[in-house]
Amino acid sequence: MAQIVCILGNKGGTGKTTLSHMISHGMALLGKRVVCVLTDLERERLSKDGRRYLPFDAREPGNLSKVVATLNHVDDWFGVIDGGGNRPDIDSHLANQADLVLLPFRDSHEDMRTVLRDLEWMPRAWGLPSQWPTDEPARREAEASVSLLLGDYQHRLLDPIPHLHATKLLLQDRIPRTLPWQLTNACLELAMQVFELLDVPYEGGPAVDAVPA
Repeated sequence: MAQIVCILGNKGGTGKTTLSHMISHGMALLGKRVVCVLTDLERERLSKDGRRYLPFDAREPGNLSKVVATLNHVDDWFGVIDGGGNRPDIDSHLANQADLVLLPFRDSHEDMRTVLRDLEWMPRAWGLPSQWPTDEPARREAEASVSLLLGDYQHRLLDPIPHLHATKLLLQDRIPRTLPWQLTNACLELAMQVFELLDVPYEGGPAVDAVPA
């Protein structure tokens, strides 16, 4: 049976689609077979050309159930489901299908208030700080906001994913043959966090200044 990771949350604009592709790319770099499942009606289907993982369009009625059923009958695969924002009924359905639920949020009080509510009603979910500031003053301010608003849930927060301009490359219809090492390492580090939560062994990891072939 495949393991399913869902990227959910009632707040739009938190980077769910980007993170879904980052996780899928990182898992594939670590030698896993991955399908990245699109459910967000506001997004367009992406080509599989140039990708190490398989994108699947599940926006049509029945397609999501079909791919989940397929994943439930295969071994050694991972499904990463990109959930659309502000769809609590669908989030609840997807969370019940998932082995792991991630709730992205940015460094704004609005995002943190929303993810707080989501963490409360999804007790097995983990918060994922995304598009996180990298300059020291902004990072300290973001950390202070997390302590203030999410202090009781810090044990259910993953390491922040830094803001990287290059992440947009993963959302091109065909991604470049080579990607910046900063993006590659961020994808690997994120996938490793996911594997650790799933208790899945893996080989390899980030290689500083490495550029994938």
